Amino acid sequence: MPEPVVLTAADAEETQALGERLGDLLRAGDLVVLTGGLGAGKTTFTQGIGRGLKVRGPITSPTFVVARVHPSLGDGPELVHVDAYRLGGAAELDDLDLDAELDEAVTVIEWGAGLAESLSEQRLEIVLTGTDDRSLHLTAVGDRWDEVLAALAGDRSGRST
Repeated sequence: MPEPVVLTAADAEETQALGERLGDLLRAGDLVVLTGGLGAGKTTFTQGIGRGLKVRGPITSPTFVVARVHPSLGDGPELVHVDAYRLGGAAELDDLDLDAELDEAVTVIEWGAGLAESLSEQRLEIVLTGTDDRSLHLTAVGDRWDEVLAALAGDRSGRST
C-alpha cells in the first residue's frame, strides 16, 4: 500500500474546503471510502465534495437512509452518499446494488473500510482523525488517483502538508 498523502484542516470550514477541492477533481465512476470516528468530519468532508461536484443538497449524515442520491445541478455526475455504519457486512452493502450506478456517479461511502473494497480496484481511501484540528490521510488504490493526490498535495491554498 502506498504512503498516504496527509492534509490538515483546522476546522469544519477547512474540512469542507478540502472536500470541495477534491470534488472539483472527481469524475463519474470514482469511489471514495471515508473512515474515522464520530465527529471526525466524514459528513462535513462529503458536503464539500458535493459543493465541488455541484450537486443538489443538502448533504446530511444519512441517519435514516443508508444511501442517498444527490443529482447534479449541471452536466456533471451525481453523488451517491452511503452510510455503511449500520450495515452488518459486505453482503448488505452488495444488497444496495451500488454497482448499477458506480460507473455513472461519484460514490462516497462513510464507514466503508472493510466493506467497500470489492466495489472497485480504483478508489481513494481517506481516514479522518481528530475533531477540531483534523488530519486526512488519503491513500490511492489504483493509478487513477496519482494525479488527483498530486493536485491536492500541490495546491497550497489550504493547510495541506
